[in-house]
Amino acid sequence: MNSAPAVRSRLLGKPEDDFREVPRRRFGALLTLGWLGPLFFTVVGGIMRFWHVGAPHQLIFDETYYVKQGWSMVLFGYEMKVDPILEQAKQVDQHFTANDPFVWGTEGDFVVHPPVGKWLIGLGEIPFGILNSFGWRFAVALAGTLSILMVGLIARRLFRSDLLGAVAAALLAFEGHHFVHSRTGLLDIFVMFFGLAAFGALLIDRDKAREVLAAKVAGIPRAELSFLGPWIGWRPWRWVAGVMLGLAAGVKWSGLYFLVGFGLLTVIWDMGARRAAGVRGWYVAWVVKDGFYAALQLVGTAAVTYVASWTGWILTRGGSFRDWAQTRPSGGLGGMLPDWWRSLWAYHQQMFESSASINSPHPYQTSPWSWLIQGRPTSFFYEGPVKGEDGCLVDQCSKAITSIGTVSVWWGATIAIFVLLFRWALRRDWRAGAVLSGIAAGYLPWFFLADRTIYSFYEVAFVPWIVLACVYVLGLIMGGRDASVARRRVGLGVVGAFVLLTIGLFAFFHPIYVADVIPQQEWSQRMWFPSWV
Repeated sequence: MNSAPAVRSRLLGKPEDDFREVPRRRFGALLTLGWLGPLFFTVVGGIMRFWHVGAPHQLIFDETYYVKQGWSMVLFGYEMKVDPILEQAKQVDQHFTANDPFVWGTEGDFVVHPPVGKWLIGLGEIPFGILNSFGWRFAVALAGTLSILMVGLIARRLFRSDLLGAVAAALLAFEGHHFVHSRTGLLDIFVMFFGLAAFGALLIDRDKAREVLAAKVAGIPRAELSFLGPWIGWRPWRWVAGVMLGLAAGVKWSGLYFLVGFGLLTVIWDMGARRAAGVRGWYVAWVVKDGFYAALQLVGTAAVTYVASWTGWILTRGGSFRDWAQTRPSGGLGGMLPDWWRSLWAYHQQMFESSASINSPHPYQTSPWSWLIQGRPTSFFYEGPVKGEDGCLVDQCSKAITSIGTVSVWWGATIAIFVLLFRWALRRDWRAGAVLSGIAAGYLPWFFLADRTIYSFYEVAFVPWIVLACVYVLGLIMGGRDASVARRRVGLGVVGAFVLLTIGLFAFFHPIYVADVIPQQEWSQRMWFPSWV
């Protein structure tokens, strides 16, 4: 007999370990550490990210593309080429940041990244005006701030711990890559944001689906259950995840790897749920009842969302490749397709070929093997003012923005990954597998693209799961509810020390995250390894 308590325990864990049961017996959900901790660090992290985010008032690194393209999306609905006269004179950025930001010519620009991230940057520019550099970075700062709250609530649900949720939010708030990208008008922070949102939606879906399954099989003897088990329902949170994954791919195609990784993850969770519920045909049901439906929800919804993100290009006429099909009639099946679809397909073929051919040497290109240990951080901005310039009080100063991850988090996660692999493979800990899926989706594909020119700052896309890996191990050190008082005290001390170390390291590197003018000697003290220079 599948008793209700037994089934719920197998599918969702013990009720006393469920964090959702605790707030109701205390002061209400919003008055517990589960919310107050992540909210506190979200506010702190948000203040740091928005404080003087408009400095320096000049386009740094690849902002030279995305900030201008964002405003072009607002004006035209697509990316416009810059004025060839200004481009030839190398005065585009100076003209854009000075007093007349209208720097476009008359033709659509061919670009290799989809439009979502640039739309978001452009929408952030509207309230503040294009001459205000605060607006250039408003959208990325907002995405970075909200993701702190998201990772805290995700960790709370994943680890069933209010404290670990607060720790996760703290670590992300003081993580260097995340901080720099939250203050720089680039695209990768949006890949991270939508990938993390999809992960959170799938976690909620996992819990709710198991609640439904437990209710439907409770009290029914296993022998009387249908071979495939009951249908779990419409599962709206998985539709939400599909939209988020479509938006992630609509920022950069690297977001597609999250679709693959999380799609496999959710159907594996379904398979495990049916098996735990006593469904005899769980090995068939996860394909027939869960797999095809999951593909529709995730892949189908993501595809529709992705195509919809091109609406500005579709509804206008001036974008690159927009009229490609009109000059190339097609017979057969191709002739039945609308011209915009054929043009969009041709555009994507060219995007793929162009992306695959990006292999020009660059001083900051790196191998993915060095990413976790911060082997070669990317310099986004550097100036060397001398005494009397820009507030410099010594003979030679430095003014830099360098995307260096907080090393306690990244070096700690490098070790933590091996712990997670052990716990996942040998202890069947689904939480370890969930964290590893995010790291694998964001990190492993770059090893197959190592012949391209790639940079370590791409790793910001999977930094939330790096944080979650650290939090997982900290949770093991601290122990669960049944741990001894002595262990809990020692564990809490280790957790507190790790968070304080992370904050201290972040404070040490902060001047080269925000372009503070410091003596060059102090800049050199922060370049710990020759490869960092």
